[in-house]
Parts: sequence; structure tokens; C-alpha cells
Amino acid sequence: MAVIVAVAFGFFSSTGSGSGTGSAQSSAQAVTIAGASPTTALFPGGNGSVGVTISNPNNFRVHINSLVLDTSQGTNGFSVDGGHSSCDTSVLGFTTQDNSAAGWFVPAKVGSTNGSLPLDLSNAISMTSAAADACQGATFTVYLKPGA
Repeated sequence: MAVIVAVAFGFFSSTGSGSGTGSAQSSAQAVTIAGASPTTALFPGGNGSVGVTISNPNNFRVHINSLVLDTSQGTNGFSVDGGHSSCDTSVLGFTTQDNSAAGWFVPAKVGSTNGSLPLDLSNAISMTSAAADACQGATFTVYLKPGA
């Protein structure tokens, strides 16, 4: 046993020189968020779930801390189908989602297929009791983006 220890010690204490190269991706590509829409029926004074899929074009997994309403899209983050254009989306609200402060990991791209994470965000969307009859049967789009 003493011989094995001496050989191992000699191996790990040896010196040498050399060179190598490596590269790192200069910047991560942004994830995309698609398909954000209520998965349950909304009614005045109620809440519903939102289905969304996050796509990752990077060769490494990406952590998303939270999902927030992207108020730069649609009308303050929401849009309604053309058949219900008189439905005022200001009656809608979205609660920031963070998976109990854990966020989510979106899988890495494999080959030419982006990593994908489908989510169902329970009780994330709400409709105030002030919603007009024009909103009955409407289909909404919820625009989301990663939060800080």
C-alpha cells in the first residue's frame, strides 16, 4: 500500500507546461415565450390559469426567475380576438409568477431543436367584475416576458 501512495503522490506533485484554447459563447440568446393564453374560462370577478411555452435557443439550460406581463405589447399586455374588439382589456390583470420563488429552468437546445418548457400558470389571470357583456366568449392573448 505504501508503494501505491508514493506513486500517486509522485503523479499529482509533478510539474509540466502546455497550452490550450477554449471558447465561450459571447452572449446568450433570448428565450421566446409563446402561446400565452387562458386555459380556463374567465368570468367577471374570477381568476383563470394561463398556458405558456418558453423556448430556449441556447446550448445550455436557462433559468427564468419570473414571468411578468409585457405591457409593451398589445394593449397593456393583453389583446382580444377580432370578434370581440369592443371588449375592454383593462378589466384583465396578471399576477407575476415565480414558481414559489424558485423560477424555472428551461432545457438546453439539442441539435437543431430548441429546449422547451410548457407551463400552466394557475390563477395567473383575473377579470374584474366590471367586465362588459362584450367580453363573453372572447379569446385573450397574454403577452409575457422574463422578469428580473
